Order: sequence, then C-alpha cells, then structure tokens
Amino acid sequence: MAGAPGAAQRAWPAVLVLEDGTTFHGTGFGAHGETFGEMVFNTGMTGYQETLTDPSYCRQIVAMTAPHIGNTGVNDEDPESRRIWVSGYVVREPSRITSSWRARRSLDEELAAQGVPGIAITGTRALTRRLRDRGVMRAAISAGPADPEELLQRVLASPQMAGADLAREVSTREPYQVRPPQGVDIRYRVAAVDLGIKAATPAAMAARGCLVQVLPAMSAGAEILAVGPDGVFFSNGPGDPAAAEYAVAAMREVLAASVPVFGICLGSQILGRALGLGTYKLRFGHRGVNQPVKDLATGRVQITSHNHGFAVAPPGGDAAGAAPLAPFDTPFGRAQVSHVNLNDGVVEGIRLLDASAFSVQFHPEAAPGPHDAAGEFDAFCALMEGEGHAQA
Repeated sequence: MAGAPGAAQRAWPAVLVLEDGTTFHGTGFGAHGETFGEMVFNTGMTGYQETLTDPSYCRQIVAMTAPHIGNTGVNDEDPESRRIWVSGYVVREPSRITSSWRARRSLDEELAAQGVPGIAITGTRALTRRLRDRGVMRAAISAGPADPEELLQRVLASPQMAGADLAREVSTREPYQVRPPQGVDIRYRVAAVDLGIKAATPAAMAARGCLVQVLPAMSAGAEILAVGPDGVFFSNGPGDPAAAEYAVAAMREVLAASVPVFGICLGSQILGRALGLGTYKLRFGHRGVNQPVKDLATGRVQITSHNHGFAVAPPGGDAAGAAPLAPFDTPFGRAQVSHVNLNDGVVEGIRLLDASAFSVQFHPEAAPGPHDAAGEFDAFCALMEGEGHAQA
C-alpha cells in the first residue's frame, strides 16, 4: 500500500570485496545471492530508480554516496528501461519505510524480484574515498557466510570493463517508435541508435515534435539512413567505446551522408572516434547530477547529469589533459571541443564546424538530474530545421 510501511526487510550477513582486497562486511538486502561487476559510485541524492534502470550501468555494482536510499519506493512510471541493469547495489541505509503515494513496491522488493543483490554498509564514505584514490575496480557482493579470500580470487577472474562491448547487450532487439504526445505535430523524423538509451531521451525529443524511430545498436549506416531521417541520434550506453567499432562505422556513414547528428554520453565518444580522436578510461568516472560543465562558445556553466567511465581524448593525444580550443581537422571537416568539465578538464562536447553534427558527454534528458542542459535537444532540432525537415 502506497505511503504505508513496506514489507519487513529480511536481513542476512553479506560481504563486499574489491579487487585490491579491501573488504566491507554488512547486511544483505534485495536478492539473496552473489554478483560481480565494476565497483563505481554515484553522488546523486535523488533519482535512485532512474539510476538502477539506466542501461549505462550494465555490469556495474553501484554505491550511492547519499546515506538514505529507498524512501520513495519504486513506481511504474520512472523506470528508464525494461529492467534494472546494475549488477549490485551498495547503500549506507536502505529505507525501511516507503513514503510516496506513487510507490507500488519497496526498493528491497524490487531488487529481490529482479535478482539484484544489495548490501548495506556503514563505510560508504570509506568505499567512495577508496575508489577516488585507487580508481574503480572489479568487486563482488556475496551473501554470508563467504570466504573473502576465495571471493577475491573470483573477483580477479571476472571480466574487466576495458574492452567490454555492452551496447549490443542492452540495446533493443527490434525497432520501435516514440511519437509526439497528443496535440504536438510531427516536425522532424529522428533515427535514434539505441546504445543503451533511456526512456526520457526519446520522450524529450518527441515533446519537441520529433517522431523517433529507435534502432538496434548494431544497425549499419545504410539501415539508419533508410529510415529517411531529418537527423540521427546516438544514445548513451555502457562499455568501452573502443569495442563498439560497428557504431563508429555507422556514425561515419551517417556523417558522410551529411545528415544532422547528435550524440550523448557513449554517443559522444562514438562521434569522437569517428572523427579520429581516441578514447580512454577515467580513473573513477563521472556519475551523479552535479557536474559543472562549461560551454566554451558562450562561457555559460551548466550543472549536468553524468554517467560515464570513458571519455574522449583531447585532439592530439590519447590521455587526459587540457583540451585544446583551436579547431582541428577531421575526415568530415574542421571540428572543435565545445564543452569541458570544470572539475577535471575532461572533454564534454564536440562540434563539427563544417557539418551539422555535435555531441555532449552529459545527459540533457536529466533523468535524474538538473535541467540546465535541456537546450541541447533544441539545438538538435535547430540543426534539422536548417537542413529541411518532415512536414506534419
């Protein structure tokens, strides 16, 4: 019953083991079992349901830095995809009470129903500091009793995120459409390549008059262009962009066809690689809703939502560093770094100067997160407007 205390939470001993041997003992919740994945942390204080269902978290164990998670339970309106994608969930204190009229289930019940183990530990701050100092690493959650040494050996044998091609794993298998809401005319036709798309993204475009045809990650350039789009969108998603060469090849075909392009998150990294830039793995990534990003053209600073562990290398190198502001040459004309992260200087956006294409590393759909960057969708529509577009 919404607003009433949730079902009594079960409790059992559990252990979290990192690949450097660091061990945290705590209390299990959600599914009773064992899971492996890359250990990362998220600094958002709200939006845990959107975080859990974000496909970009595929094969990752997520720790929340906010201390109290689960207060508003789980509803049927906020999921960003068809399932929970995180491999495991780490919190300081899972809420024992669900307090929202929208709630249908408790967080504990939802994790259990979808087979996702969770662990409550008092050391979420220590865990986060460890990951910031040493970098993200593989980990495991196991219901007790568990031998940490034996579990560590299995963590060390588990897959790494570098080199992982996960976009095809999370993507839709069949194309589908997202239409504008009632009363909104169709102004543009968008082909959206689903590398791990969140439901809020095509909804944001549809609200602006886009008829969005969502296509599988493996779609070739010819298949994308066969939709007859006014613009092509490459979505967020999980894994190493260097392993998604099929998406890079498709991006190059679309760019060669001079169709407007917009990419976010993994889609931004795919654009970077299509232009000849490198990508690299960040030490602990950007995951949260409070990342300051500067638009270099206007000087405006936006507070943005992020979820990525890889980034585009600055022009002229494959390592992190201050992003050169001067235009650089690509096979598709001149390009320029358009945005940078004010915390660490990471490239946060790319813009082609001689073609209608741009990308941002952050999430303008803001699910969850602030709405500072929602105008990026308007910029995409303006590109399509300039190229000629579908009539209602």
